Amino acid sequence: MPRLTLYGKPECCLCDEARAAVAAVRGTTPFELDEVDISLDPVLHRRYGELIPVLEVDGEVAFELGVDAVALEDLLARVDT
Repeated sequence: MPRLTLYGKPECCLCDEARAAVAAVRGTTPFELDEVDISLDPVLHRRYGELIPVLEVDGEVAFELGVDAVALEDLLARVDT
């Protein structure tokens, strides 16, 4: 099962949109999800601060600055096979 990690922070409208896209895909495709609040970690904030939301799939960056639900579904279909 793929493992997704969503890096973001509170009160970020792009992060909220990414969460909604991930939730929509989760309705049809199983995966594990970890959400990481970069505002709690100075190292992550420096790494991802200007790029959030960032979504990793199995440790590889798949999306920055947003998540496209259709593209995520396509990606997960390729990862899962």
